[in-house]
Amino acid sequence: MPTTDFERIRTAIEYVAAHFGEQPAVDDIARSVHLSPYHFARLFRRWAGVSPKQFLQHTTLEYAKGLLAESRTVLDAAYASGLSGPGRLHDHFVTIDAVTPGEFKSRGRGVSISYGVHATPFGDCLIGVTPRGVCRLRFVDPGDAAGAVESLRREWPGATLSEGPAATQPIAERIGEPQAAAAGPPLLLRGTNFQVKVWQALLAIPPGGAMSYGDVAAGVGYPTASRAVGSAVGANPIAWLIPCHRVLRSSGAIGGYRWGVARKVAMLGWEAAAETRAEAPGA
Repeated sequence: MPTTDFERIRTAIEYVAAHFGEQPAVDDIARSVHLSPYHFARLFRRWAGVSPKQFLQHTTLEYAKGLLAESRTVLDAAYASGLSGPGRLHDHFVTIDAVTPGEFKSRGRGVSISYGVHATPFGDCLIGVTPRGVCRLRFVDPGDAAGAVESLRREWPGATLSEGPAATQPIAERIGEPQAAAAGPPLLLRGTNFQVKVWQALLAIPPGGAMSYGDVAAGVGYPTASRAVGSAVGANPIAWLIPCHRVLRSSGAIGGYRWGVARKVAMLGWEAAAETRAEAPGA
């Protein structure tokens, strides 16, 4: 039985996904997380700031299709305005620092990484920071914190790792802020040139927006490389701040997500509901 707010929300989202064709009522969804409809509605509003019905309206296929149509021109606008690439859209707010070829080959030798595990609206996450910026942000399933740290160690085997939650807490506090990418901290990326180009492009997708893999591929100059773009999106090392959750299939379907489809739905719904939350009395 789920025990945290997000785990209950994730279970509810998974239930809706599995029974979507039946259009389950709120009472049915509440039973899936072992709560009364009243307590489930209160839990959902506490977590999302909107009702379950409002949230689900923001995660339907038709809504996703609309997002794709509205957001499709963002990459084109970036290039048309004379910017060298879509990652430049947020140059005044986000500093992208890719490791040098030598650093890439040495897999982080000489780099100091402080890490911490923190609670967020979308479950626990592991964050790694270096003097040059955030190098890792991944979500962690319950009981897997040690495995997440070990994964970080394997990804940066030449680096010196030390636990330092005080250094990573300010980053954790940004998760759930729709504008986190636009006002985010410096990022240190370790990837191939193509991967870094794709990750930069993701920063051009506005909060509450979405793009297809094909749109991103065209925007970075490789219109036939949707599969390669999908692989690069899936390899994104810095979740939320580099918003790979905003990439959908061309049909509007959610598609996969490295940290679980239910978490991706939760993120998209959370961002889409931001305007509703802002307009709510007392917001």
